[in-house]
Amino acid sequence: MKANTKRRDFLLVTVKGGLGFVVLRDSLSARTYRANQKLNVAIVGCGGRGMWFVSNIKNWGQNLVAMCDVDEQKAAEAFKMFPEVPKFQDFRKMLDEMDKQIDAVIVSTPDHTHAVISVRAMRMGKHVFCEKPLAHNVYEARLMRQVAREKKVATQKGNQGVSSPQFRIGVELVWNGVIGEVKEIHVWNTGGDPGKRPRPTEEFPIPPHFNWDLWLGPAPYRPYHPNWLRWHGWRDFGTGQLGNWGSHTTALAFKALKLDTFWQVGESEEAKILRVKALCSDVDEDSYPQWEIVQWEFPARGTMPPVTVNWYKGSADILQKLGVRQKLEDIIGRKLDWGDVGEKKWRDWAGSLIVGSSGAIYGTGHSATIELLPTEKFKDVNTKRPEKLPLSRGPEMDWFEACKGGPAPWSNFIDFAGPQAEFYLLGNVATLFPDEWLEYDIVKGMIVNHPEANRRLKRTYRQGWEL
Repeated sequence: MKANTKRRDFLLVTVKGGLGFVVLRDSLSARTYRANQKLNVAIVGCGGRGMWFVSNIKNWGQNLVAMCDVDEQKAAEAFKMFPEVPKFQDFRKMLDEMDKQIDAVIVSTPDHTHAVISVRAMRMGKHVFCEKPLAHNVYEARLMRQVAREKKVATQKGNQGVSSPQFRIGVELVWNGVIGEVKEIHVWNTGGDPGKRPRPTEEFPIPPHFNWDLWLGPAPYRPYHPNWLRWHGWRDFGTGQLGNWGSHTTALAFKALKLDTFWQVGESEEAKILRVKALCSDVDEDSYPQWEIVQWEFPARGTMPPVTVNWYKGSADILQKLGVRQKLEDIIGRKLDWGDVGEKKWRDWAGSLIVGSSGAIYGTGHSATIELLPTEKFKDVNTKRPEKLPLSRGPEMDWFEACKGGPAPWSNFIDFAGPQAEFYLLGNVATLFPDEWLEYDIVKGMIVNHPEANRRLKRTYRQGWEL
């Protein structure tokens, strides 16, 4: 039920666009395109999540000029929708052969190939829309941000709640001091990861419709086994629930508490230290833990005091045993619907609580809707439309406008998506070194007190797949 939540069920898209924070004045598209021209778009990863983009590209008024997927069977339905469009298995071949025909690239592949595709496309001057969690590791998130800045291309990450009106209202409420000083944030997800499990050792025949070598991409080679394709919980391929859902659920707090501003610094500036520590069910080099509690400690930002972000991941039973559920319910002032109370529809299975000295804001799992707490105290506060912050036409339309020289989308790689990904992907490093405070220098992009943890900010890339 959770995994199949449709974007149309939570994304409140307005028809009136507004200005973002940054205009790509020197972007390639600003020199080349007029607002009414169609973009020539390539999609990498057409089956699964990619079907959303394939199905809607015409509705968005753009041209689909190339399709790429390593699994011809999984992508078959998408391929049939555009029989005349060239098809590829290797995105590198697609970009090389169709370079002059492609303006922009949408990346909707497993996490471990996001960066290798996006970076290559951006270095060729292509605009990029990349699905969450943006990158596989901290190094990749930082590099994607740097390349986007260097190439002056339009970028956007697919954490769709950032485009909703209530997300922006929540940001305004915090900035306006409605809930007072905020010193703590709580974020949770009741979907655990598989935990420690045997590494597949058998070798199976590779299906004829599937290119195993291309699917592995930058990851170390190993014989084909279908269990590797359950990739979300494997460290070599996925980013666990923290990457998968933390991208959505931490977004409201990350923007509202101005945590993204720590990355708006020059390399010559003094160190800005972000501390992170994790507790978890187990430590495994191959898999993410069944449950985890991660804490990040941010220093003050201007007039905003230091703040602690707490992330809780695990099944409902485990989080209850750990005392997490009671802690959250004490703040929210009611029982959480984790399938066992109220309407029993799992309405609260993921969410965030921004806790201030005068109240709190409860954000749903995608950060797309909010609730001011206590309800009675804030019943007369506007939660329908932001007063000053711009509205959005939706993540894709905002990106298309930026590709043509318009304002940068809110979740662009430089200002928001890259910094946010560095932040939550640090949590995956912390679960390899539980109960140890790791000190991350945001300016240098390094863990300065733990050499082994610092090494884990980056993966080892298979030959031919280096960034």
